[in-house]
Amino acid sequence: MIKTNTIFILLLTLSNVVVAQQQGLAGKSPWGSKDEIGTLNMMTDASRLQILSRVTNGKVYDLSVEYFVGMPSFHSLGDPGYQYWLTHTPHGTVVDNPNGLGKQMNKKVSYTGDAISMYTHMGTHIDALNHFGLNGKIWNGFTPEEHLGDKGWKKTGAEKIPAIIARGVLIDVKAYKGTLSPNYRISAKDLQESLDEQGTSLSKGDVVLIRTGQAVFYDHAEEYLDNYPGISLDAVKWLIEEKEVMLLGADNLSFEAFPPEKDDNWVPVHTYLLAEKGVMFIEQMFLEELSKDRIYEFAFIAASLKLRGASGSPMRPIAIPTTTK
Repeated sequence: MIKTNTIFILLLTLSNVVVAQQQGLAGKSPWGSKDEIGTLNMMTDASRLQILSRVTNGKVYDLSVEYFVGMPSFHSLGDPGYQYWLTHTPHGTVVDNPNGLGKQMNKKVSYTGDAISMYTHMGTHIDALNHFGLNGKIWNGFTPEEHLGDKGWKKTGAEKIPAIIARGVLIDVKAYKGTLSPNYRISAKDLQESLDEQGTSLSKGDVVLIRTGQAVFYDHAEEYLDNYPGISLDAVKWLIEEKEVMLLGADNLSFEAFPPEKDDNWVPVHTYLLAEKGVMFIEQMFLEELSKDRIYEFAFIAASLKLRGASGSPMRPIAIPTTTK
């Protein structure tokens, strides 16, 4: 027979678990206390070789958007937009003679140089695991008090993100459901029905890309930013907890839809993925060509800039069609 105090301890433990779930706590990595890349640990040499061995042709789909002055940005949160300027021009080099080689040489050899300034979460980019945390901690229990310096995070910075090669799957929600209503939240049911319609299935370790259709407005920032559809919390929980996917991506501004689903968290999908589960994701992708050609399975290949300590980084992902699994 279980003693009364044992029952009390069990009830207290269960109560603490429930409270922790309600409050939202950063997760601890099953890959150890030093882990900084979360579910990207699911990649292995064998898994990379396996998907590359199924490549069927040399056609490449570029899944990234262009960077340009006036592109969509998070200016409403006070973050800087994309800026571009010329540092050297052919005519200016002749006039200024910065290399000291004289007019004749600089007229013969033209010289153009330029520079950019931007927020790291612009265009096609990946969110690092330090981008959002919960109750004072980021993924794997790292804290700003111990791991954040004036020059960036000492843990889970964008420089730690490895090159990614894995099986990719497009879930074309837009093709299945048509135009999504403003601020539409894509559900787990939407994802499953879209997959059924495509005749596609998911496997553990996949990279899953979700098409909302929002990318067609990318050149017109006001339309792209306006009441865009996004992913719901139940959808990402289904993908991560039931399907065990490794990485996510979408063609909208910030992956999830707004206003937030929860009153006590303004970015519940971000914190669930990054802080609780250690799952990175890619935002502002271009998935229109994959959709047009009905390419639902592919070798997904991508690498981000190794920005030390940063919370995100631009990324240039590509897809190469493969044989069906």
